[in-house]
Amino acid sequence: MTDLDTPERGAATGTGDRSRPRAALLALCATQVTSWGIVYYAFPVLNPEITANTGWPAGATTAAFSAALLVSALAGIRVGRIIDHSGPRTVMTTGSVLGVLSILIVAAAPNLTVFFAGWLLAGLAMACTFYQPAFAAITRWWAPDHVRALTLVTLAGGLASTVFAPLTAALAEHMSWRATYAVLALVLAAVTIPAHAFALSAPWPKAPPAPAHITGGADAVTRSRPFWMLAAALTLSAFAVSAVVVALVPLLLERGYSTTEAAWALGLGGAGQTLGRTLYATIALRTGTATRTTALIALGALTTASLALVPGPYALLIALSVAAGMVRGNLTLLQATAITDRWGSSHYGRLSGLLAAPTTAASALAPFAGAALAAPLGGYPHLFGVLALIAGLAALVTFGTEPRQSSVER
Repeated sequence: MTDLDTPERGAATGTGDRSRPRAALLALCATQVTSWGIVYYAFPVLNPEITANTGWPAGATTAAFSAALLVSALAGIRVGRIIDHSGPRTVMTTGSVLGVLSILIVAAAPNLTVFFAGWLLAGLAMACTFYQPAFAAITRWWAPDHVRALTLVTLAGGLASTVFAPLTAALAEHMSWRATYAVLALVLAAVTIPAHAFALSAPWPKAPPAPAHITGGADAVTRSRPFWMLAAALTLSAFAVSAVVVALVPLLLERGYSTTEAAWALGLGGAGQTLGRTLYATIALRTGTATRTTALIALGALTTASLALVPGPYALLIALSVAAGMVRGNLTLLQATAITDRWGSSHYGRLSGLLAAPTTAASALAPFAGAALAAPLGGYPHLFGVLALIAGLAALVTFGTEPRQSSVER
């Protein structure tokens, strides 16, 4: 038995089941690294060269990328429904093909219109291949062992920038950004298309029955006050977290630290994110859903407030960045398990798609909003103070996210 099959793990990790498609778990780890690395993380590395080579405004190219995230948020709702009914294989394989085509369109784009079109198609590919469809597949195949399986996949996904940002930069040193994207598209095709087509072919289990306290099915859940309170809490938290990640370097630069020091702080925060994810299964075993949700979002507010208030020394700022990263890592898994913890896995794909739509949109808009607000607020420390208040509000909203135990609140 592996850790995923330990019978005594209880609700958070469940009982062993040798029928689970272990090849699917390994494949999803590989495809999350590759998809995130190429479709998402290659862009910030290549964007300076794209704008320098083409003369397109950086704001316009970044807007195209953000538009992809918004498309992903909207398309994810429909993708979740499809996976609930027919499984992940067709959706994720199709998404891989679309991802390859979108990157090739971006690479060949003769103007901004085609560049935008490529990124809009990439948004659809993201919806079909990123965390949400992978989470839906794992939750159905592994529930109630899903926490450890989800952790493995997010740990792999967390390596995407570590692997592909340097690889993209190395390629860009020897070829144009267009050729770099073309090479990356070939890598994306070679890894993700066969992995999704062949490793996700296991039988799709029937949806488990809903918990006893849930009545009225998915429609009743989506109309319930706890569901929308949960969506509001996670959206506010996602906005704050995304803005903090992008604004950390400017914050440290404003405080007199060098670009290298700021970059190290950001990078070590990413390492903290990976470390945080390794702790989530233990946290899930030892805390209740309500306590865990409120505590993690409140910790996000606390670490953000600390970064706003503490000017140094540098070692302390590094420690705060790592702590903030650990919270971010746990928040990813908190969202992945939020539906199952409250309403079971019967309609996970549909409900998680609805839940992810506003959080993804908030994550896409947060960098622009943060940059726009920094100057009017008086600088990045003040921006971090506002973001801490937003995260604190999210923590307060979590008190309304638990469904009634007798029925879904109408």
